[in-house]
Amino acid sequence: MAISDIKLKVCGMKFPDNVEQLRKLEPDFMGMIFYEKSSRNVGESLVAADIKELSHPKKIGVFVNADKDFMLQKVEDFGLDYLQLHGQESVEMCEDLKESGVGIIKVFSVGNGFDFDILTEYEPFVDFFLFDTKGKHPGGNGVVFNWEILDQYPSSIPFFLSGGISLENAGAIPNHPKLYAIDVNSKFEISPGLKNIKQLTDLKKQLVSA
Repeated sequence: MAISDIKLKVCGMKFPDNVEQLRKLEPDFMGMIFYEKSSRNVGESLVAADIKELSHPKKIGVFVNADKDFMLQKVEDFGLDYLQLHGQESVEMCEDLKESGVGIIKVFSVGNGFDFDILTEYEPFVDFFLFDTKGKHPGGNGVVFNWEILDQYPSSIPFFLSGGISLENAGAIPNHPKLYAIDVNSKFEISPGLKNIKQLTDLKKQLVSA
């Protein structure tokens, strides 16, 4: 896939006015974090009914080792299109959630010596994988992992790339045939959850012109 064809996901959206600003930019995916330990946790900041009625961008709920019923309730409340599983969720959990009809994105944190063989058993039950940098927090660490490791990717499942993507390094995003989307967050923020729309606009222009 050419870089200009790669989809854009903006994660960690938290504030209604900022969501509306982002929608005008027309990214492909918008991520909302439902994890109390995150500074970008949605909490009570977004009205579920207002988000549910939005048909675009596609809505992704981010969860970390959450209860199945809790996640499915958020799917109903917010009209989520995908669940992004950012913890140690089992294959069985992915299978159960997939059977509910929602899309599944399973996240793996990549460090030195990452073993791609662990992906195999998840493949029947996910729509996408997402690779983020192994760090102190489940996500939003703002650090890039060694993208060259993706040369070893053996799966037919398309993937999202996350972890420290910025305006400065976006030009080095690998031209990988299975790279479906990039996922940006902390490098495009004014404060946690508040995105810099100008910087995101510049990123989108950079992707389109690549």
